[in-house]
Amino acid sequence: MQTLLQPILISALAGSFIFLIPKRFRRIIETFSLLVALYLFVASIKIFAQSPINEKFLYVDNLSRFIVLGIGFFGCLVTLYSVRFMASYKEYRSYYSYIIWTIGGSILTAVSNNIVVFLAGWGFLGLTLYLLINIAGPRSAGTSKKTFIIIGGSDALMIMGFGIVWLIAGSLNLSDIKIAIDNSLSFWAFLLIAIGAFAKAGAMPFHTWIPDTAEDAPITVTAFLPASLDKLLGIYLLARLVLNVFILDSFTYALLMVVGAVTIVAAVMMALIQHDFKRLLGYHAVSQVGYMVLGLGTGNIIGIAGGLFHMINHAIYKCCLFLSGGSVEYKTKTSDLDSLGGLAKTMPMTFFTTLIASFAISGVPPFNGFFSKWMVYQGLVERGRSGGTLWVFCIIAAMFGSGLTLASFIKLIHAMFLGKAKDETRPTPATRNEVSWSMWLPALILATLCIIFGVFAYIIPLKYFIVPALPEGLTFIGTWPSLKATLFLIIGLGVGLLIYVAGNIRGIRETSPYIGGEEIEGDMRLSGTEFYDTIKNISILKSIYAKAERKVFDIYDQGKRLVFFFIRIFQYLHNGVLPTYLVWCLLGMIVFLFAIVR
Repeated sequence: MQTLLQPILISALAGSFIFLIPKRFRRIIETFSLLVALYLFVASIKIFAQSPINEKFLYVDNLSRFIVLGIGFFGCLVTLYSVRFMASYKEYRSYYSYIIWTIGGSILTAVSNNIVVFLAGWGFLGLTLYLLINIAGPRSAGTSKKTFIIIGGSDALMIMGFGIVWLIAGSLNLSDIKIAIDNSLSFWAFLLIAIGAFAKAGAMPFHTWIPDTAEDAPITVTAFLPASLDKLLGIYLLARLVLNVFILDSFTYALLMVVGAVTIVAAVMMALIQHDFKRLLGYHAVSQVGYMVLGLGTGNIIGIAGGLFHMINHAIYKCCLFLSGGSVEYKTKTSDLDSLGGLAKTMPMTFFTTLIASFAISGVPPFNGFFSKWMVYQGLVERGRSGGTLWVFCIIAAMFGSGLTLASFIKLIHAMFLGKAKDETRPTPATRNEVSWSMWLPALILATLCIIFGVFAYIIPLKYFIVPALPEGLTFIGTWPSLKATLFLIIGLGVGLLIYVAGNIRGIRETSPYIGGEEIEGDMRLSGTEFYDTIKNISILKSIYAKAERKVFDIYDQGKRLVFFFIRIFQYLHNGVLPTYLVWCLLGMIVFLFAIVR
């Protein structure tokens, strides 16, 4: 018990202490915050290594243990990265306090057994998310408000769902609850709680705060919360519901599969047309949630394992992508893909980490994203054996989304690193170098994990993280010899390199640049983003994209319009004219008397 409570208490005290340190002692604030984050990471390792705990208020099993480990790990890496990246922000003291509090609050949420304690930690994280987005200043005020309303509104629905759970089960301890979804009341209890998980993780239609946060908040905030911790906690809650709290019926499983499939395709279609790489990454943070929800929705062990594995994989490669993108923004002062290019030579380490993470998120073997997606596909095939055709639609959507993800990151890699930069953003002698080690090291660690978790998936992540969290053993339908496949890939790449070298042994032949079979005249520059703009003009998609630009699919914007509609009605009725008030009083009395008579 002490092992659990100590890091939570220390994070609360340390975050408060940071507020007391005068701002002029910046180095002390940064060093102290980094040491606390390192301690919390060590504490999370201890929690992961200890035996399961089932107390009245706290509960640690094999699922929550590796979630806590991920919380401490990402908190430590992002804090290290922030030391240099946040140097230009004025509210750095508040930033570090909120980061430390968020780590502690996340640990509390992951180990809570009592529903009230869980909701307290969950709600506190919504507050720190709002505060962290606001660190960017006035330009992020609208986004922080939007995030707070979406998260807060979904949390209110989740509280209602837990209230129904308490009404049905008569207990506030999650470990003591097991409810079969065999009536409308239990279904609504599951759905209301699942909405809270969807909003936290970023599944559609509760996703619209993530791309806006990615664009407006400091990129460290996006890497830490929407890309990492929020995904871990949101999918953790959904997995807890599916595995422990509820016994789902076929309709509920199908609903999860539909939500997952739609999220994959719709979000990746929006990512394709983005010119700001932060919004592009934000939409992909939404799209990847679909694979996790889809895996859990299969209802079989291989699919659920794939969804959980993809959860941790996504946190790794998406955090890496945001941190690498932050390094590019730090050097170039822009996130516009049209203004970038030619950074591969000047930022080789950032190029390498971005390339590896892009392969991983696109499902290219032998990286970790391929393995978890492959497991989700197996879960869908296994689901198909029980009958129905929904799995066919879902597997097509998943594979189609993976292909479009690869297309998106081909655009990103070309526009940022391989293309030709504009004159005004071309690297100068002052910026023609890599970022500080404290910025590229966290991204390099994450990129290395993308390789390790793919090549050694059976040996490390599945054995120590995923399989222990499952209610029964894991059986694969097919086999993927990851070590042998990696060896063959390396051999193939080596042979290709030898052929390339042999073909250029007499010297490299230089030719004029061309596109579409025609030479490019003058100093024409191709950023690589224009090609994808044509997608918006496809007849079947043109109207959908137009509606998306008008925020027709934005639940926050549509809710705001509905609220203002009723406000205008009440403004019309409440016009300040005395006879109007007398009429309403008379009508009210008539209704009141009618109710009494009845």
